[in-house]
Amino acid sequence: MAFDTLIRNGTVIDGTGRLRYVADVGISRGKIEAIGRLEDAEAVRTVDATGLVVAPGFIDMHSHSDVSLLDDPGGESKAHQGVTTEVMGNCGYSPFPVGPRGDAGTKDPASKFEWEWKDLDGWANLLESNGISLNLAPQVGQANIQYAAGAIEDRPATDDEMREMKRLAIEAVEQGAFSISTGLSLAPSGYMSTDELVALCKPLSAYEGVFYVTHARVGPGRHLSAIQEAVEIGQRAGIPVQFSHLAIGSRDVFGRGPEMLEVFEKAIAEGLDITYDSYPYTAGQAGINQTIPVWAQAGSFDEYMARLRDPETRARIRDEVTTGIGGLPPLWEAWVIADWPDESGRQLIGKSVQEIAADREVEPAEAALQLEEESHGKVSAVVHNRIESDVRYFLSHPLGMYGSDGNAISPVGVHADEKLHPRFYGTYPRILGRYVREQSLMSLETAINKMTGKPADRLRLKDRGRVEKGLVADLAIFIPDTVIDRATFESPHQLAEGMVHVLVNGESVISDGVHTQVRAGRVLRRST
Repeated sequence: MAFDTLIRNGTVIDGTGRLRYVADVGISRGKIEAIGRLEDAEAVRTVDATGLVVAPGFIDMHSHSDVSLLDDPGGESKAHQGVTTEVMGNCGYSPFPVGPRGDAGTKDPASKFEWEWKDLDGWANLLESNGISLNLAPQVGQANIQYAAGAIEDRPATDDEMREMKRLAIEAVEQGAFSISTGLSLAPSGYMSTDELVALCKPLSAYEGVFYVTHARVGPGRHLSAIQEAVEIGQRAGIPVQFSHLAIGSRDVFGRGPEMLEVFEKAIAEGLDITYDSYPYTAGQAGINQTIPVWAQAGSFDEYMARLRDPETRARIRDEVTTGIGGLPPLWEAWVIADWPDESGRQLIGKSVQEIAADREVEPAEAALQLEEESHGKVSAVVHNRIESDVRYFLSHPLGMYGSDGNAISPVGVHADEKLHPRFYGTYPRILGRYVREQSLMSLETAINKMTGKPADRLRLKDRGRVEKGLVADLAIFIPDTVIDRATFESPHQLAEGMVHVLVNGESVISDGVHTQVRAGRVLRRST
């Protein structure tokens, strides 16, 4: 036999959860053609994988690389983790559909690209013509559907708006979207009721494999109700459910993960297909607008800013921000500014809202409103609001899989000056190095199954997610004894170590630890 690439003597962990074994892997025309002892085979390129793990390329179940690969097409932050597929369009926001009102405010202010597309097809065509190193699996965001239909006020949708939203959701699914996502603790996503979400999702149940993914109505006192609402939507709409970035960020319910997973287990026993994703850090990253009551953000951005300028309304907003969602005031010292849309506020990056408030001699709630105004609603912060024992619990539970909640970017790209969450660079090697190798929280086979086979099953990607003959050669080849994250909160733009080779669609994107800048990725579409 002759192959394009022959990987010799690697320790194969195939993504199914089965035990590892040593074998050669032959690749031709982008697919795995043979697995076994291939001593007599010839190949254009041979990789010596002695002592290395050969795994399926990791599928990041929760990313926000919707447009970041336009400006940083190599996606180095993820490629060096072994990620080969980014699932985007999460938390209710996607780059499509684009209606008469424009892009729903989701355009990355750092991006150099104009939004000239209107739908999934137009977005995908631009990405693929520009060239990308990783695959993208698109989801359609409910907030963008609302925006395109004009349903962005804090009120029930009209019949006409609901008809248009259903049409747009179906259009995206028919163009290949894998799911519909919500961001129910954000505006305008959170304006829709449970009944409205059921009505929007129900027509999608006619399409095989389409699921509902949710950034739920999280917050103090909502650790169970957030999951229960997702379950209700899935059951009533007849659609599988993916619960996004499961975590406990409210100090009043630390340690109550088992209660939360009981809701999942009960729903599964009743016949619902429901899973979740999580990431391995005791901090998240969120827009400052998530501390602002959603009623204040209704309508257009100009209307939001007008409320902040009105003295009486501003005082009401400030009082609610001080009290906090659910009556739990934010720990402002834990909110550390991560980015700024232009040069005007770059000096604030790395400072907490508490520090900024002290510098300005105002209360933290007032500082938060000022930051919203000055950044035009585009400022986010790293939020240190979790405990390690909860992180470990959600990472290790059999129901879960992993998602970084971060973008594929470059350490020298358009976001290089920002102090972003280290999850952009470290999620998968951190699990493999810290939680598998150092802490033995789970076996390597289990961890890789959660990174590959499980998300492939959720997406119904029949040709990826496993090392198996006939499947696409998306592969991550790494050193199990040294793979580790290097990104920190203080210095986040640090590439992970230990990923020796990464293949995307059979082409080498990482070779001997170096990015080749090969643009082998493509936009994947839902199987029909």
